Amino acid sequence: MPDLAVGDPAPAFSLPATGGRTASTEALKGKPFVVYFYPKADTPGCTTEACGFNEALAQFKGLGIDVIGISKDSLPALEKFAAKYNLAFPLASDPDNAVAQAYGAWGEKVFMGRRSVGLIRSTFLIDKDGKVAKAWKKVKVEGHAAEVLAAAKALG
Repeated sequence: MPDLAVGDPAPAFSLPATGGRTASTEALKGKPFVVYFYPKADTPGCTTEACGFNEALAQFKGLGIDVIGISKDSLPALEKFAAKYNLAFPLASDPDNAVAQAYGAWGEKVFMGRRSVGLIRSTFLIDKDGKVAKAWKKVKVEGHAAEVLAAAKALG
């Protein structure tokens, strides 16, 4: 599993996303963006995280920064989740976890004392040159969007 560090090039991806969109690094070339990986749509932590990013979306957009959420959920599940919470940014489906693996957001984790392999809640701020400007691993959702926004503002 790769461990992306600041300065590393962001792995390329192109995934189907909510609203009939495609989330891709190609479409974001030359502009900064946030990509975050979450375990499962419409679960408490993932809902808190998604709503946090949605509430801060106008501020991210004001900085010229797009936000993309990625999980292994199917597109219909993601559409339902996005509609339920009026999420305005794309949620992309990564059913085989290939993109999560490329970003190092897939691997062994411990939850309530049990080890398993799965999606590791992670967020990456990518600069306009397509390089990792900041990476958050094993994210705690409370206040996370605000923390990412502060780093985005510092990106300049």
